[in-house]
Amino acid sequence: MNSDVKLLETRRFGDSRGWFAETYSEARLAAEGVTCRFVQDNQSRSTFIGTIRGIHFQRPPHAQAKLVRCLRGSVMDYAVDLRRGSPTYGRHVAAELSEDNGRQLFIPVGFGHAFVTLTPDAEIAYKVSDVYAPDCDGGVIWNDPAIGIDWPLPTTGPVLSDKDAVLPSLADFDSPFEYDGRPLAPLVIPA
Repeated sequence: MNSDVKLLETRRFGDSRGWFAETYSEARLAAEGVTCRFVQDNQSRSTFIGTIRGIHFQRPPHAQAKLVRCLRGSVMDYAVDLRRGSPTYGRHVAAELSEDNGRQLFIPVGFGHAFVTLTPDAEIAYKVSDVYAPDCDGGVIWNDPAIGIDWPLPTTGPVLSDKDAVLPSLADFDSPFEYDGRPLAPLVIPA
């Protein structure tokens, strides 16, 4: 089962022209313990520094695992444990994803996902393991003190969608996700 949040390194092969990278390999991910099937690719562009998208998830029966990478600029990317009964419920891990470092974050089912842009015009691409289903769409509020994310924001504050500004708190959230016996672990920075 894919129950661990993982930070993955993407190898780049460079020469005088630039670089080449294999951004998705089913066999490479399986060797890392990521065995879900991805069925859809999504991409977003955020114009302003400090744009927050999240904390989002989809409920069963269309719950989604995500494989996230930054195509342009940089973001701080977050995974929040939302599995009922987990000893790490409400805790999060974070990693900077950028066009320069090429890292990817795997976020399994049962975790909320969010990011904040660190540069203008940041672009994110991510694979998901199930189709978008509006009736399964959900989230928790970005600034919930129970989650305690220390967002790296500009002095002007966050840029939020109307929807993200009114998501429920963790205390008001009835999680549909079951704990699988594996608590959220710190991210391992690839060598």
